[in-house]
Amino acid sequence: MLITNATLADGRRRDVRIADGTITELGRTLAGDADVDASGKLLLPGMIDAHVHFRQPGYDHKETWETGSQSAAAGGVTTVVDQPNTSPPTVSGEAFDEKVTFAEESYVDWGINGGVTENWSRKSLLSRPLFALGEVFLADSTGNMGIAPGLFEDAVKAATKKGVAVTVHAEDATLFDESAKDRDDADAWSAFRTAEAEAEAVELACRVGEEVGAQLHIAHTSTPEGIDIAADYGMTCEVSPHHLLLSRADSEELGTFGRMNPPLRSEQRRAAVYKRVADGTVDMIATDHAPHTREEKDASIWDAPSGVPGVETALPLLLEEARKGNLTYERVRQLTASNPAAVFDLPKKGRVAVGMDADVVLVDPDSSRTIRGEDLHSKCDWTPFEGMRGVFPEWTMVRGEMVFEDGAFGETVGQNVR
Repeated sequence: MLITNATLADGRRRDVRIADGTITELGRTLAGDADVDASGKLLLPGMIDAHVHFRQPGYDHKETWETGSQSAAAGGVTTVVDQPNTSPPTVSGEAFDEKVTFAEESYVDWGINGGVTENWSRKSLLSRPLFALGEVFLADSTGNMGIAPGLFEDAVKAATKKGVAVTVHAEDATLFDESAKDRDDADAWSAFRTAEAEAEAVELACRVGEEVGAQLHIAHTSTPEGIDIAADYGMTCEVSPHHLLLSRADSEELGTFGRMNPPLRSEQRRAAVYKRVADGTVDMIATDHAPHTREEKDASIWDAPSGVPGVETALPLLLEEARKGNLTYERVRQLTASNPAAVFDLPKKGRVAVGMDADVVLVDPDSSRTIRGEDLHSKCDWTPFEGMRGVFPEWTMVRGEMVFEDGAFGETVGQNVR
């Protein structure tokens, strides 16, 4: 395939030739007839979403690898990393192998994280090609996999000995505000799982990581304090789109559909998180795509499950921010592609350059449209970003194979990136 007149994230206009799944040439006037004239369009590396919950095995009614990866492809995501809190949880080599059988139905490339519980099978799990160990839960979330600090330290040591990165869900449950349980309004969840609980857990995790020389990554950092602590220790972190673009000011409108862990923060903290995303302090955006059905979310704030979908809307939302001038396209590329590839050692992904996997997305930067849950492809059929605007891709390619184009899906070509 020859793509001509494409504009890259840094503003350069280039022709791009793709053969055998890789980018083989990049230049101003490549020879040959164009298969795609990309004049006026952006050609971006596909997003690497280092944090999704595709729910299989055990919770197929919420999402499957087929529907989740379709949603990813339609949103310009070409690699996803699935988390361990399924049923059974991915805490043994056997559970890892079972999850691989579902992942092989993916439209996009994938990695699988291993989890930690009191009875995890360390030896068998760490013998598998894990993307990372984690997210390791320092407080309970969906799946009830929260562990004590002592076990956390043991797990970090074991992973580090094997050269495996560790990702952490950092909240300290001892700092949750129990008095909030007397309330039943939507904002009570944010009052309960305090910002201080995140900051203290990030500090603990980073201290342990530093002591054992671990590659530690903080998942879904929702506070400027947590981001700054991770940066001070030289650890990496991610921010999810809902913590970037939504706040406690949205709680009343969202109701229980805005319950997630960590919860939404104050508008002041949200703005401070956005500043750190824009200025380079935050390493990447990852969605924490965690779908539940409408029926499950339609409960009290204390009974509804935590989590929101987001794999299809993350890149479009960020491209909309770039279209409005709040971020540069180059910063979006870093946050969604090149930085995740560098942090998690994916040397052939994350850039539009010769020799790289042809994981590319074509975007008309002026094609902003309103986000509607009914238009998305996740099985849960709703979004916390209802009514906001996004710039969605025209097509998405994984290693040179067209997996999404003009609303239709290609073949399931996903492979394990490890």
